[in-house]
Amino acid sequence: MDWQALALTMRLAAVTTAILLAIAVPFAAWVALSGSRFRGVAQAVTALPLVLPPTVLGYYLLVLLGTRTTVGRAIAAVLGHPLAFSFAGLVVGSAIYSLPFAVQPLVAGFSAVDEAMVDAARLLGAGPVRLTRTILLPLAKRSVVTAALLSFLHTVGEFGVVLMLGGDIPGATRTLSIVLFDQVQDFNEQAANRTSLVLLGLSLTALLVLYASPMAGKAARRD
Repeated sequence: MDWQALALTMRLAAVTTAILLAIAVPFAAWVALSGSRFRGVAQAVTALPLVLPPTVLGYYLLVLLGTRTTVGRAIAAVLGHPLAFSFAGLVVGSAIYSLPFAVQPLVAGFSAVDEAMVDAARLLGAGPVRLTRTILLPLAKRSVVTAALLSFLHTVGEFGVVLMLGGDIPGATRTLSIVLFDQVQDFNEQAANRTSLVLLGLSLTALLVLYASPMAGKAARRD
């Protein structure tokens, strides 16, 4: 087992999940609370990674974050190195690629909150931030947990974006999915099987925690 790659994968997934929740919660609240006609366009843009091949997304990010573009050179001047082929670059790519897995559960959960409660809170003077903090988040806890777990697991298992944007640099961009790819290419079936079992075990354990939680039971009884 490549423990260095495992640790890097867990760190990447944790950082990406934290960033995604910070972005997705206010976005989903805006979609649920706002009557803006641009909501559909915004949701379509955030859902694009679901249908876009990861290699295509990885390629465009590689070009954008490389030193051949103005954006890439500006970032390199600030950070002292380009984002491409770095851990920070992987975080950017992972956040974009996994964005729908954070946004969609939250939009569904926030939109399912009783409108009467939201309207009552508005009459009492609650603004969007307070509505999100005191009404939407408490009443959509399971959606928040689902968004976090799906974002984490999707980041753990992603391959195309990581390979295109980060390459295969030990200790910097080599994740477990890249390790598995290398092992298969080397016809190392035993090592590939161990790595696959670790990835399978992580995913299954997280999903069991999600669906076996008390919140899942309450939701099932309500249905």
